Amino acid sequence: MTWFKGWKITRKEGNASGTTLLEALDAIQPPTRPTDKALRLPLQDVYKIGGIGTVPVGRVETGILKPGMVVTFAPVNVTTEVKSVEMHHEALSEALPGDNVGFNVKNVSVKDIRRGNVAGDSKNDPPQEAATFTAQVIILNHPGQISAGYAPVLDCHTAHIACKFAELKEKIDRRSGKKLEDNPKSLKSGDAAIVDMIPGKPIILLWTVAVGVIKGVEKKTPTSGKITKSAQKAQKAK
Repeated sequence: MTWFKGWKITRKEGNASGTTLLEALDAIQPPTRPTDKALRLPLQDVYKIGGIGTVPVGRVETGILKPGMVVTFAPVNVTTEVKSVEMHHEALSEALPGDNVGFNVKNVSVKDIRRGNVAGDSKNDPPQEAATFTAQVIILNHPGQISAGYAPVLDCHTAHIACKFAELKEKIDRRSGKKLEDNPKSLKSGDAAIVDMIPGKPIILLWTVAVGVIKGVEKKTPTSGKITKSAQKAQKAK
């Protein structure tokens, strides 16, 4: 069992050896956590817990979430104070990227926020609704041709929203990214392209990498929202 004991081989050109599976696992370096970036926490769900109140649940993607922090939920533009943060029923002094947490918020109803909203620090680059975005996409499997006006449903973090192809800007090589054609009339399975898209409903987007790569986001300035009394009090105290 070389995976358990390791291995050694003698060759004419020299000796070679390998580590055990446990040694290889121990040698893995943990990824750096982006704690220096602005807080982004997409909501997976929102619960109402008796005796506690409204508890949003989600994973911290970037930044740090702390009790007492004033957060803004976008795109609904609700601002409130975080009362407590928990992970696996244990209170945390701070939640870091990668942590799946629940956090209690003041004076916010479960009807005010929902899955797909994103929480951020109200004082440090709070999340804003995307008006339009430019994306690099690959058509993996589609029965016909795609042209401007087509509106598929996209999944981005925890949001599930229809977005319209507003403009097909250029067709590119899916491997190298080299431009092949300007303003193509349509796309088919196997094609890669740079396109402008418009969300059908309010959504929060960042530059990201998946099957599609978001190249840029044009943000929308919020025109309305809600700031709870606890958030106003916490902001004045600081």
